Amino acid sequence: MSTALAIGATSAVLRNVLDNGLIDAVSAVGVPVKVTVKAPDLINLEDPQFTPQLNLFLYRVSTNPGWRNADLPSRDSGGRRITNPPLGLDLHYLLTAYGREDLHAEILLGYGMHLLHERPFLDRPSIRKALTLSPLDPAILPDAFQSPPNAGLAEQLEMLKITWEPMDTEAMSKLWSAVQSHYRPSAAYQVSVVLIEAESPASDPLPVLTRDVKVVPSLVVPYPTIDSVTGPDGTQIAELGEQVTLHGHHLAGTGITARLHHRLLATPHEFAFASNADPSQLTFNLPVTEPVGQPWPAGVWSVSVLLTPQGETAPRTTNTAALLLAPVPETSGGPPRPTAVLTRDATTQRVKVVTNVTPQVRPEQTVTVALNSAQATATFRTVPEPHVEAEFAPISPGAGVSLRLRVDGVDSRMIDYSGPAPTFRTDRQVTVP
Repeated sequence: MSTALAIGATSAVLRNVLDNGLIDAVSAVGVPVKVTVKAPDLINLEDPQFTPQLNLFLYRVSTNPGWRNADLPSRDSGGRRITNPPLGLDLHYLLTAYGREDLHAEILLGYGMHLLHERPFLDRPSIRKALTLSPLDPAILPDAFQSPPNAGLAEQLEMLKITWEPMDTEAMSKLWSAVQSHYRPSAAYQVSVVLIEAESPASDPLPVLTRDVKVVPSLVVPYPTIDSVTGPDGTQIAELGEQVTLHGHHLAGTGITARLHHRLLATPHEFAFASNADPSQLTFNLPVTEPVGQPWPAGVWSVSVLLTPQGETAPRTTNTAALLLAPVPETSGGPPRPTAVLTRDATTQRVKVVTNVTPQVRPEQTVTVALNSAQATATFRTVPEPHVEAEFAPISPGAGVSLRLRVDGVDSRMIDYSGPAPTFRTDRQVTVP
């Protein structure tokens, strides 16, 4: 999801798209072309320094109909927040051309409309590139966009789509009358959808310790297939240094490569095997620590396998399955790493938690900290950090409180499945002062 800076970030990206594309318009009008994002009444054509100009004006923001009812209701009968519905917005822009000479305005408007016609959506790499501080001059970016540089716009679920928005004479006349400016050649566009994340934490109950699962068998395809991915405790969650098992069928073969891909990595990590004799599973070990220059961020990883099945000569690629790489909080265990530190403010009674975590958390990742059912968002970081901090509203003191981290939706492991019945792990518990 995006942050509250997403509306401004969208305008900045659109300005960058127009500014880069209007380089070709210089030869047509004979002078440099300026691209601005401001209200029409602020543009002064009498300015001696005026040059032909293309202006993008955000004149209206509306609720996106496809997202307005997502995750509703957000509160229970007692008024407690149970979900965090995103704020889905459609942005409505007016593209206006200004010029003193004959045909300059018409030429610029044609260039601008052609650029937006050829760019029906804003892809994630373009957003990151448009809002990054390098190679752009930081002076042209507002301070708010320097941390984080893309306001989460490149990581939100929906891509931004640009569509022409028809506007009749009456609507156009009312708009120009409202801004109290002289009419200029214009075209209206809609950018959809900007998803702004809710920051208020929702209640997060403890997980169910036992559940009954029934599996209904179905037809089995005769190709290498991954049915599930498990860690040492049989769940879908694994930690660094643990063994991962891929369960499926037709996994026996030679020339095997297991590929693990994460959304923050440009290239996948690979594990190579000469052969595998077991058709029902394939195992490999995750690194104990993050190798230098090879990050292993927590979160959801996509796992697939390339192999040459027995009796065949051509390699085949399996389907993609999900592996949840869990963060590991430091709640106990001495040097060289300290235990989790919990402190209570004597005035506000708010509780602050500081704990080391493996692997390091990245600035692009969403991190929350939970003490039993209480939940708080971790403080923002600008570089990968080996620890997280969070501050809780006043909560009751006590021992045996389960501490868990959630990084990109993946919880740290807190349940012990080694006994006859699952129990909460005591080494992941802390004392609230």
